[in-house]
Amino acid sequence: MIAPPHFWWRPRASAIALLLSPFSLVYGALSGARMRRPPVARAEVPVVCIGNYVVGGAGKTPTALAVARIAIALGRRPGFLTRGYGGKVPTPVLVDPLRHGAAEVGDEALLLAELGPVVVSPDRPKGLPLLAEAGADFIIMDDGFQNPSLYKDLRIVVVDGATGIGNGLVLPAGPLRVALRTQIARTDAAIIVGPGKAGDHVLRRLARAGRPILRARLQPLAHRDWDGPPFLAFAGIGRPEKFFNTLDHAGAPIREVRAFPDHHVLAEEEAQKLLSRAEREGLRLITTTKDYARLSSAKGSAALLRQRTEIFEVGMAFEDERRLAALIETMLRRFVAAPPNGGFAGSDSKISPKTTG
Repeated sequence: MIAPPHFWWRPRASAIALLLSPFSLVYGALSGARMRRPPVARAEVPVVCIGNYVVGGAGKTPTALAVARIAIALGRRPGFLTRGYGGKVPTPVLVDPLRHGAAEVGDEALLLAELGPVVVSPDRPKGLPLLAEAGADFIIMDDGFQNPSLYKDLRIVVVDGATGIGNGLVLPAGPLRVALRTQIARTDAAIIVGPGKAGDHVLRRLARAGRPILRARLQPLAHRDWDGPPFLAFAGIGRPEKFFNTLDHAGAPIREVRAFPDHHVLAEEEAQKLLSRAEREGLRLITTTKDYARLSSAKGSAALLRQRTEIFEVGMAFEDERRLAALIETMLRRFVAAPPNGGFAGSDSKISPKTTG
């Protein structure tokens, strides 16, 4: 994936953005019309969608894992539905971490599989029967907020506090996938991740629309002893600098960093360069869980890189996780009170696409 242009993330529209704005008007009209379509299918169990307003990462996968843990605490058996960005499966697949690699199903799918069954399906409704067979009674969609094909019972949007929505323009002039007004109208709650004032505009718009706003941050999952040689840190995620800053704040001795585009698959030459640089300078290697997962089926130098690389694991920490749990509980009560097609959303429910009117 090509790295997003820097002018997207400036507070004001640059000359290039203004030149591209006519194309944004066309793209925005088409993407907005698509998002406003009524869903064509509905699952027989609750569906929580974790999305974001812009292109790139904002913390969707850690949020999806946090929602899964809450669902488990509430007695549910969560399953994940994703299109498997970065993978190449053409039809629905139930992910088997022992058999599938990131090249097939994407890196997020391998991470999500730690907490429940994961189905990768380019066509989301077609993946529902596989989740039913796996015993899931609660579906979490990692991404798909703008996709209208499947009804969502709870739509949660994640916003990076440091970058917000950039210049506020729609692709290709800016990072927005759809005009902000259209997206906020379909938002049930928002999570602002990390500090920063770039998200203030979004905060004000969400507050005016009466949407619940939660605060969270990414933090290390465990305390680490950083004694030893310094690190060469590398990452191919939405904002690699966020990973490097988190490492630095955790006290890790970092000598060098290498940033790659989001979902980047390291070539043989790139892996060899990282290994050579670390060996020459006496550095340890460290990366994100996503990058490590992407190396799961690697060969050659990339496989050796995986063996020699440490993982820095982070999770989503909420200022008040009870508010998120309350949102989920309210959704579940609403679902049980008015289940789709008259069915009961209990432990024996099936998951299958239902046409909606």
